[in-house]
Amino acid sequence: MTVLVSVVCIAIIGARAIGSGIAASTTLHTAATVFVGIFVQATPFLVLGVLVSGMIAGFVSPRALERILPRRAVAAVAVAGVGGIALPGCECSAVPVAGRLMDRGVPSSVALTFLLAAPAINPVVVVATVVAFPGEPAVAAARLVGSLATALVTGWLWIAIGRPEWIRRPRSAVDGVLPTSLRDRFALAASTAREDLIEAGSFLAMGAAFAAALHVLVPQGWYTHLAGNMLLAVLVLAALAIVLALCSEADAFVAASLSALPLVPRVVFLVVGPAVDVKLMAMQAGSFGRGFVARFAPMTLVAAIVCGTAAGAAIVGWR
Repeated sequence: MTVLVSVVCIAIIGARAIGSGIAASTTLHTAATVFVGIFVQATPFLVLGVLVSGMIAGFVSPRALERILPRRAVAAVAVAGVGGIALPGCECSAVPVAGRLMDRGVPSSVALTFLLAAPAINPVVVVATVVAFPGEPAVAAARLVGSLATALVTGWLWIAIGRPEWIRRPRSAVDGVLPTSLRDRFALAASTAREDLIEAGSFLAMGAAFAAALHVLVPQGWYTHLAGNMLLAVLVLAALAIVLALCSEADAFVAASLSALPLVPRVVFLVVGPAVDVKLMAMQAGSFGRGFVARFAPMTLVAAIVCGTAAGAAIVGWR
């Protein structure tokens, strides 16, 4: 909090000089626009996510979660995947929620399945995709199927190969026992949400800054030249989804603007984005550790490309 307040104060004091310096450079102006766009776009959903994580910490006991989730991990992953429909937020909001579910004793495979499913299959994202692709409802269907398949496949793979020591949660104020009074429960929820907001917000800023740097350092013409055939188009748009780090509520409009490319690579773009991007990896590193990201991100990326391509080919066809 001290660092955050200090940075804000410096920015306020030097706002005019900073603004003049950015305006004088086209590259800096573009990078600043991308950074602010990503950060402002994601912040409301991040706030929603930390509020949900705070309520989980203050009001949901491990015993209640045990009653809701099936005992078999394979079935619990399926429930978590479908349950992602219930949280209308982007990937930034899902990270603190998934972390708090782990703190409450939910198996990591189940929490990670929810992390991947929630930002990709919720009604807000589906409606945004339908609006972005008028006359092409199959694109929204392919995105939903591909994203749900990615979450389930990754969750089941994590059951098979995941290890508890790969996840390093930061020190948490949450233990297994809930306070008895309503006032203390609200106090615990508020303190948890505040801690999650500072922690996740800092990594969101780092991820947004990295995405902005890549946006101005990598020539845009490279993407057009590389996307000359279907295989390259799939791989290039998967990489583009990682680099641009768009919010899942807005990425469909970017995909729709790439009208010169076939639909299948654009479906892959929509499936990969909410599952793996630079800001999401930065936030996951802060919540679960860098070792976790080094293992989880490549596995998720492969699953997203395969599931997105398969869903796109089956539903929209090779076009």
